Amino acid sequence: MPDFWKDNNAAKAIQSQLKAFKDDIETTKEIKRAIENVEVSLQLLDVEKDSSLEKDLIEKFPLVEKLIHKAEFTLMFSGPHDRSNAIVTIHAGAGGTESCDWAQMLLRMYMMWCEKKGFDVSIVDSAPGDGAGLKNVTMEVTGGYAYGHFRAEKGVHRLVRISPFDSNKRRHTSFASLECIPEIDDEIVVDIRDDDLKVDTYRASGAGGQHINKTESAVRITHIPTGVVVSCQMERSQMKNRDTAMKMLKSKLYAMQEEQMAQRIEQLAGEKKTIGWGMQIRSYVLHPYKMIKDLRTGVERGDVDNVLDGDLDVYIEAFLKMEAEERSNAKNKI
Repeated sequence: MPDFWKDNNAAKAIQSQLKAFKDDIETTKEIKRAIENVEVSLQLLDVEKDSSLEKDLIEKFPLVEKLIHKAEFTLMFSGPHDRSNAIVTIHAGAGGTESCDWAQMLLRMYMMWCEKKGFDVSIVDSAPGDGAGLKNVTMEVTGGYAYGHFRAEKGVHRLVRISPFDSNKRRHTSFASLECIPEIDDEIVVDIRDDDLKVDTYRASGAGGQHINKTESAVRITHIPTGVVVSCQMERSQMKNRDTAMKMLKSKLYAMQEEQMAQRIEQLAGEKKTIGWGMQIRSYVLHPYKMIKDLRTGVERGDVDNVLDGDLDVYIEAFLKMEAEERSNAKNKI
């Protein structure tokens, strides 16, 4: 395929999907090999009662359990776009500098988590806070099941701490929200008319040298019928920023269509979601005690430093398990 790398972003997306499929196949092969090794050890142990064989067998069981757990976890990703890359936006809530600092703390936490998971992260757009932190930041997360993981983090995150910005050392509560949409591929058609778009260019902010201050490379696109606004300033080229912004717009509009359809189905079925959009999902309490509690699953942890350094798997897995159980219970009622 000589034209494969002509569209760099599309090529990377295909490579990411291919890697996810290869990982699934390799996990299946690993499980098969591990079980076969256990079976061989059991057969040898039947023939000869050897303490070294017993020890070898005991050492092999945890590997089998770990691989099976990994496969079971992957099966929890049942959404139609769970394999997709993710477009993630963090917004600071009301509260000025406090909330902006909290938004930046969340960005650091998720970037550290992405590094541990092997996901690639690109900051697409950001707006600095007035005194510190970030008003908002958008990042593109690339990797197998990136959206499947991040959709477990959608919602409002609440922080309680002694403010580093308060000279009287009072306790403050801050809020920030995380939005996440799947990056959709070119096979999905979303009707976007040129007449419905307002395109603005401006000078990018942040690090980038002299180029940042001298050229209007950043692009902001407004979809007039819906009011959806996307922007990108990560590339030096205005054309590349426009392409990325259009990809984000397409993903956002598609996500809106899916959400509206889901809401109509719920209204017809007379069902209500347990967790509404924008609802508080987790509290991070750093004072007067240390505890991070997920309000949906009830998972609590006192090792707050580890969580803020990106140790999030227990929260994500608990949410996906809860979701799978709810789905199973709903099927049983039908």
